[in-house]
Amino acid sequence: MTENKPVTPETEQPHESIKEEEPTHKKHRHTKEEFEKLEAQIATLEGENQRLQNEYYKAYADTQNLRKRLEADFELRQKYRIQSFALDILTAIDNLERAIASANAVDASLAKGFEMVYDQLISALKKEGVEIVNPENEAFDSNFHQGLMTETVEGVEPGQVLQVLQKGYKLKDRILRAALVKVSE
Repeated sequence: MTENKPVTPETEQPHESIKEEEPTHKKHRHTKEEFEKLEAQIATLEGENQRLQNEYYKAYADTQNLRKRLEADFELRQKYRIQSFALDILTAIDNLERAIASANAVDASLAKGFEMVYDQLISALKKEGVEIVNPENEAFDSNFHQGLMTETVEGVEPGQVLQVLQKGYKLKDRILRAALVKVSE
């Protein structure tokens, strides 16, 4: 049997496999010139970084502005998409109104048929936001009315619409066609 003796630094035998490691890297001391050169390189890189960040922020802002402008254009086109169609159909509606007036004198059932078609057209336009501007007995407003004639009428204030010669139409908040009116003097 082997004796177990306490191991002390004096009695300890060094192992061959354990060696004190020497540092593998050498301490590198930069010269003052190298240090200044590195500082200049850092300053140059920081300036380049700042310039690139500014370019990025400008490009990002331009992209956001373009996106907002395109969204606004899209919304505007959606809001007024029916405008050209509505303008084209207004002359047909005017002719249909004249046909209704003429047909009333000739055949009531024919006039009723014209009125049904007229009502369907007006209903379809209203669904898209088209409204009739019929300002009879209202104050003249040059934003919505176009005065074609004037007439002096006793008991009527000046600037009142006396007669609507042709109805006007507006699409949401935009005038498609001003109403043609006769105005009191």
